[in-house]
Amino acid sequence: MKLKRIFAAVMACAMLVVPLAGCNSANGTAGEEKEKFVVGFDAEFPPMGFMDDNGQYVGFDLDLAKEVANRLDYELVLQPIDWAAKDQELASGNIDCIWNGFTISGREDSYTWSEPYMENDQVVVVNNGSGITTFDDLAGLTVAVQKDSSGLAALEDNQELTSTFGELIQEDSYLNALMDLESGSVDAIVMDEIVARYEIQTSGKDMIVLDGAIASEEYGVGFLLGNEELRDKVQGALDEMAADGTLTQISNTWFGYDVTILK
Repeated sequence: MKLKRIFAAVMACAMLVVPLAGCNSANGTAGEEKEKFVVGFDAEFPPMGFMDDNGQYVGFDLDLAKEVANRLDYELVLQPIDWAAKDQELASGNIDCIWNGFTISGREDSYTWSEPYMENDQVVVVNNGSGITTFDDLAGLTVAVQKDSSGLAALEDNQELTSTFGELIQEDSYLNALMDLESGSVDAIVMDEIVARYEIQTSGKDMIVLDGAIASEEYGVGFLLGNEELRDKVQGALDEMAADGTLTQISNTWFGYDVTILK
């Protein structure tokens, strides 16, 4: 009877331990549970990734990530991050990749990249009727840009233009910058064209995008430098999605046309 009690106790302990086995991330070793694919994104970057009126995280990039996870049999985890802390999030293993309108240009050697899947420009947004019609009109004015963004990098690379500004303000998010522009706290914003046009169209804000681009760029999925294994898996799924028309279908849902360049 004593041996039976000992055996029962051991089995009870084993049953408690077994469910704990498994994998927390797509960077780890697969266990009995699905591997998690943790995607880091800026939750204030529509239409690529943002929170909708129902409190759900949605967006074009998030739909791409969802389809990739389904094809790789991963459990998708959408992890909103402070954009300025994205490198720390990736290095610490809190996220498996950065996927949210993430510009490759200027960051080529800092991450292991997927192939570019979309093109974008950095543009200037102003209030309609402000009298600002060209880049030259920004002289002496207050211009906003998001911290640690490709827009900021583009301005840093164009000191001939940036040096004419009265002040350059770095905002935590482009949504905050758009509110400041609407209120008149800033005179213009340098930001991603795809985000600017989507926000103007869907919000009804009386704003315009100036002709011309500060810089042209491409979007990709950024992985921890050296993580070719996960990158290759994700790239394979994206290639399949391009071949069977899924990329085009998701793009049409969000934009009404195909914005993707991966063929």
